[in-house]
Amino acid sequence: MAQPSNADFDPAALKGFLANRFGDAAMTLERIGGGQSNPTYFVDYGAHRMVLRKKPAGPILRGAHAVDREFRVLEALAPTNVPVPGPVLYHDGVEPLGTPFYLMERLDGRVFHDCSLPGLSPAERRGIYFGMAEAMAKLHAVRPGAVGLGDYGRPGNYFERQIGRWTRQLRESPSDRIPALEAVADWLPQHVPADDGRVSIAHGDFRLGNLLFHPDKPEVIGILDWELSTIGHPLADLGFCSMTWHSTPDEYGGILGLDHAALGIPSQREFLDHYFAHAVPTAPLQRFHLVFSLFRFAVIFIGIADRARAGSAASADAASKSPLAGRFAARAQEIIQGARPWSAA
Repeated sequence: MAQPSNADFDPAALKGFLANRFGDAAMTLERIGGGQSNPTYFVDYGAHRMVLRKKPAGPILRGAHAVDREFRVLEALAPTNVPVPGPVLYHDGVEPLGTPFYLMERLDGRVFHDCSLPGLSPAERRGIYFGMAEAMAKLHAVRPGAVGLGDYGRPGNYFERQIGRWTRQLRESPSDRIPALEAVADWLPQHVPADDGRVSIAHGDFRLGNLLFHPDKPEVIGILDWELSTIGHPLADLGFCSMTWHSTPDEYGGILGLDHAALGIPSQREFLDHYFAHAVPTAPLQRFHLVFSLFRFAVIFIGIADRARAGSAASADAASKSPLAGRFAARAQEIIQGARPWSAA
């Protein structure tokens, strides 16, 4: 049995658990790098090729790392045309791994963490971005109640509640205060667009690095990392995904400052137009949605830094992400102050 030295649980305990459900078989276990939240592993057990997601060990913020919600949304979306890995099982007990966890099928495909997509041709890059827009449109077309997710969150006033949630998480953090981020937190409640009544499943972390693409085609075969999903507004995901055009390569792999035309990467406007061409009728993206997304991402990075100090971060390089909170806060202020157009060309 392969046993990774960086596993946050005893692999023998997992093997015993799986033996009780699938019978005795050989197991290999590999921790997947790159994630900053829920520890994730490849698990091969006999003929079963799976991915394990679990809560991190140690203290966590209230409501965070909700692997039960991740599994529920995978089960709900599996019969739809939304590309998700097939759910296998969810276990809510502390034993045998120390935290609740779930298993899903392992898909073979490509994950791109660098939004400049090195190694691809311009035509391939363009296809990848448009495939991302199409997958997001498929998700937002699903009516939550039709797939058993009518109670997955509270409909209406989504942005007001989200601003309250992330501002509260910011204020409860033991990290040093970031004045720019505090200013953005004050700006947001005063600029919330009127509620248009649009309701969808919001992924909460919809970006290139959370998508699995077909090995040979620019087609999303799996939307990953559903921890932050809820009933929400589609423009929350669209604004979050649009941050790529407003952050530099050293700011979590953005594309600001790159030659998009030469690379074949569509402009933000082209990306938005492609999404709206495939989406059910949705209001236009506004400056607020991008500022909100930048604020929220900054608070997420503060949470990552807090977990790193507490020794419960899922990634070994989590502490290095701490400065990104200030960087994204500054990007949000640039857009608020008009230093750079929010609808980048």
